Amino acid sequence: MNKIYAVYGAAGCGRSLMPIAREHIATGETIYFIDDALTTEQQINGYKAVNYDMFKAIESDEKNVLIAIANSNIRQKLAEKLINDGINIWTVKSQSTVIMDNVIIGNGAALSPFVTIGANVIVGQCFHANLYSYVEHDCVIGDFVTFAPRVSCNGNVHIEDHAYIGTGAVLRQGTPDKPLITEVTHR
Repeated sequence: MNKIYAVYGAAGCGRSLMPIAREHIATGETIYFIDDALTTEQQINGYKAVNYDMFKAIESDEKNVLIAIANSNIRQKLAEKLINDGINIWTVKSQSTVIMDNVIIGNGAALSPFVTIGANVIVGQCFHANLYSYVEHDCVIGDFVTFAPRVSCNGNVHIEDHAYIGTGAVLRQGTPDKPLITEVTHR
């Protein structure tokens, strides 16, 4: 079976996630960057880079794409486009990522080095957890949520869809009967 892979986005987020994505592919399988600004195939950090239409045109039995775009609204639109085009949304995690028991993680997660997901956590689709971030026990993380580096999300916290939690943020724990709930204000 001929499989190809791509990291959608070749800016900082994508270039940081490419080495993690590369860990997941077998020898001989091909991985690309997708950058919609390109009109011809190019090289970025030693990887082939193409636009989305060029990627779709590549003959393959299976296509898998990690969306590495920080803007959650764009990430959602790209996820919908990939699904409509029959392309798999790909999850990648660093070898140093720790995932505890009874965790559910939606498709398209990007888990950077030294991320920890505690027990009994539910994570929505296309979650980005950057370097040294953690989600502790009994949290519920919505779809298209982004954790910048070193976010500390303590137990019994609920985070709504499209939330962006900034670098070094500490989310104090809730309780089982009264979880701390973060609400998203629209930008």
